[in-house]
Amino acid sequence: MTQIDGKTAIVTVEGLQALLQTIQSRGYRAIAPTVQNQAIVYDDIESIDDLPRGWADEQDGGRYRLARRDDDALFGYSVGPQSWKKFLHAPKLRLWTAERRGDDISVAPEAQPDDRLAFIGVRACEIRAIEIQDRTLIGDLYVDPHYQALRARALIVAVNCGEAGGTCFCASMQAGPRVERGFDIALTELLDGGEHIFLVETGSDEGRALVAQIPHRAASDREIEAAKALIERTASSMGRDMRSDDLNELLTKNLEHPRWDEVATRCLACANCTLVCPTCFCTSVEDVSDLSGERAERWRRWDSCFTMDFSYIHGGSVRASAKSRYRQWMTHKLATWIDQFGSSGCVGCGRCITWCPVGIDITEEVRAIRGHDASAEEPR
Repeated sequence: MTQIDGKTAIVTVEGLQALLQTIQSRGYRAIAPTVQNQAIVYDDIESIDDLPRGWADEQDGGRYRLARRDDDALFGYSVGPQSWKKFLHAPKLRLWTAERRGDDISVAPEAQPDDRLAFIGVRACEIRAIEIQDRTLIGDLYVDPHYQALRARALIVAVNCGEAGGTCFCASMQAGPRVERGFDIALTELLDGGEHIFLVETGSDEGRALVAQIPHRAASDREIEAAKALIERTASSMGRDMRSDDLNELLTKNLEHPRWDEVATRCLACANCTLVCPTCFCTSVEDVSDLSGERAERWRRWDSCFTMDFSYIHGGSVRASAKSRYRQWMTHKLATWIDQFGSSGCVGCGRCITWCPVGIDITEEVRAIRGHDASAEEPR
């Protein structure tokens, strides 16, 4: 564990409030989980009273419900429908504005954001998702300047998972439940015998500076062991599992597997899975103008490989069937993403399972293809 002043720290609930106030005093916009519209969603908060105190979530294929816990845990849920992607890689973004004055036309690019975002309550799988988006959007020849500007100033206060969700399989993807890196501050929430405390680790100079300004004490060996045991219990109680070490070969050798036809009969091509996924990055661009023709704008918005128009080229869609679109999404996410970016595009958060209206389960689809590997029957 990363130590603070030579020791692992403990803060109380009041200390967490002090941490939030310190973060805000340093010019950060604090964004954290809140309860809205019967779901856990990320939004601006003013105090820890805005956190989902005493709430848990029940998740399964095509099912999400909030339920009351029997304690006052602030982070006693798994993940909701939103990811931090919505703040770093905005669903809709104006790219430039053009104006005509007589014969003169001026084009002004959208100014880069200067927000300092503090994400509070980030899970291990979500940190891994941010790392994947970093590789995609700023880690290659072509850099997204808006994402880069926001990411460079973002503060991450992570939370180790104390309870796995019904559709979680982050352990299978080596993406959780313990936060290993990519954070400024990491919390483990402990409720034992009426005591409500947080074990604190730091991962950056900014994190250490923040914690140094709030009341904290050294953690005991018992508290450190309790935190480790909590995370180990979470890892052993995943709602789903999926073997992931051979997915690239398995899926690319089974592009004509009969399972693709079967899943296509259930898939609505609604794009829910891509919209809730924390790593999907596909966008499209559209131009709009006013009625006078004096002003035009170009906007970028989230898109999905499940839409017919996404692969529209020269008068037709490359992937016209639901079968081809589902196969494209799943094989890219789990297999060819590795060829393209060097890692899987899946972090095992389970959102695509929970928020699929018909409960299609990506882990079950892999299991079905693995159970009858058509490529294994090809003559040698």
